[in-house]
Amino acid sequence: MSRALPPALLLLAYGIAFGVAALGGGLLAFDDHPGQLYRLYHVVTLGWAPWRLNPGWWAGYAELQYYPPGAAWLGAAIHACSMGAVGVSGAYQAVLWIAWLLPGFATFVLLTRLFGSGWLALPGAFVALTLSAGSRSGVEEGLRWGLVAARLGWGLLPLVALSLVRWVEGGRRVPVAAALPVAAVILIHPAHAPAALLLLGLGAWFGDGVRSRRLTQAGLVAALGLGLSGLWLLPLLAHLDMALPLAWGDASPLALLRQLARPLVIVLALAQAGAWLSMRASGAGSPTARWLHAFTLAMAGLVALDALVAAPLGILWLPADRLVDSLLLALILGASLAAPLLAERLPRLAQTSISMLLLGGVMLLSAGTPEPALSLWPLRGQWPKYDEVVRRTQINALWPALSQAPLGRVLFLRSALSLDSRPEWWRPHSHITALTPVNTGRQILNGTFTHPSPMAGLLYTGLSGSHAIRTLVEQRDGRTLFGHPLESLGAEEFSHWAEALRVSAVVATEEDQGRLGFLDSNPEFAPPRRIGLFTLYLTRGTRPLPEPAGPQSWRLGPESAHGSDRRGWVATGLAYSPLWRAESAGKPLPVRRDHWALLEVEIPEGGGEISLHHRPGAVERTGGLLTVASALLLALAGVRSSLVSRAPPPP
Repeated sequence: MSRALPPALLLLAYGIAFGVAALGGGLLAFDDHPGQLYRLYHVVTLGWAPWRLNPGWWAGYAELQYYPPGAAWLGAAIHACSMGAVGVSGAYQAVLWIAWLLPGFATFVLLTRLFGSGWLALPGAFVALTLSAGSRSGVEEGLRWGLVAARLGWGLLPLVALSLVRWVEGGRRVPVAAALPVAAVILIHPAHAPAALLLLGLGAWFGDGVRSRRLTQAGLVAALGLGLSGLWLLPLLAHLDMALPLAWGDASPLALLRQLARPLVIVLALAQAGAWLSMRASGAGSPTARWLHAFTLAMAGLVALDALVAAPLGILWLPADRLVDSLLLALILGASLAAPLLAERLPRLAQTSISMLLLGGVMLLSAGTPEPALSLWPLRGQWPKYDEVVRRTQINALWPALSQAPLGRVLFLRSALSLDSRPEWWRPHSHITALTPVNTGRQILNGTFTHPSPMAGLLYTGLSGSHAIRTLVEQRDGRTLFGHPLESLGAEEFSHWAEALRVSAVVATEEDQGRLGFLDSNPEFAPPRRIGLFTLYLTRGTRPLPEPAGPQSWRLGPESAHGSDRRGWVATGLAYSPLWRAESAGKPLPVRRDHWALLEVEIPEGGGEISLHHRPGAVERTGGLLTVASALLLALAGVRSSLVSRAPPPP
């Protein structure tokens, strides 16, 4: 332990220095961060159950049922454990610090356990900590852009491996503790779940012991991990049509090869190949070395299978560009196996010197485009904080006006606000508008990052069916709405959409001028108001929404019920969910999904007030029971293991 402390402190000092420079000075509000913060508000204000509907975005959506809830749960746990002393923003800051440090330190602990040397573990841990290289889980995208859940889940993979090391080395006991990090990976970001399950399966295959027995043990641990995540996973699979696949990345074989053709990645692959050849030549490779080498090959095969087979068949739930993240981690771990071999070949060099030489070598390979292979230091001005974003976008002038707008929803014509004057869609920006419900109490459409809800798909493409989202919403900003170019969208057609979605305010920016004929010539909207950089269009009348009537309950009065084209049915203005229940005078009412994926209710004979309730169904309850049962089994296994370890050895 004492030998591992100096390199650990060195890694920590670097991590703190980078973190203070990147995350200090306020709440990070670049790109997706405001939307991720909103999900934390969701847990704190609406509760932890994934099925709970959030009316603030996209006409109502069970935000954490169709997006992994783990990162938001982590922030809410920090807020709750502090008894509220750490506010929601402070809890999100803490989550960002964890996301920043976790990959590096989890890798350091794993490699130190394998090598028995913190210095030999340091180079691999440093690469895991600072990697960008086009990875969704890297520093650039996972931390700076705000794909926080991807980075957190990626950082847990070394802990999955760590929980299996003793078992791979020949331990006879079932590694039930590994079910916890496996479940955590699923709940935080299931794109990394295949890697976690591969580590488990390959550990059974390459570890010491009777293979059939070990495969059975691996199956039990996998089942336990899946069971622990059942609270979220089972309802997700049951209602998968409620979440559109987000396949906006370029996952073509050529694009994947370009990402993997970076000098750093090539060097990692060559280092691992050298370690594997040395192991084969000596014939003395350890089970853990064979395990990690097989992990890289298996991940490469999985990425190829996804890109060459699954994608052409239209299976887009887990794009290959997301699986590449786990392949990069496998390469880091596999290349790190060369460090102890190098120490054996160069016995006159101290391990400290070898570590410093390897660190210097990887730093020389840090450059890259369009983002660096390693993010060694945060560049000034590229990590804007909340106050700076509010000041530059002038949104603090818009929010009070939206609070006073006629009853109804706010439609943002853009998903994000630009932070500089460049014309490219990928210019620096912030989805600060996603926090409008928190700051004004008004429900919004658009103004968020690319979203999987059917309502988002409707606004992006004009289609209400189940289809993959293949284009980032930023690429549509200022160009299309409901699948139509802004210039060709007519006032009458837009009014049809706006009435159905209860839109009473439309927010445009100065960049949109000249393409807003559907608003400027629309008799249902008053003349626009200029508010800073924004142009605000308000309806001449109100568009009432169902009124809150308790937790996850709403009242649908006559003023908020719009008749549909069929007799006996009324539109509610809320997005459809399979968990909606309606009643009037204590009697249940039929509900259905209309052709725009909105909720309709059949009015009772004689009319009357209608109550809407969003309640868990049989699948949600079954998933909750599965999680409880799995947790009890895990606890019993832990108690049994403890009793066995304390028992005296047989004579």
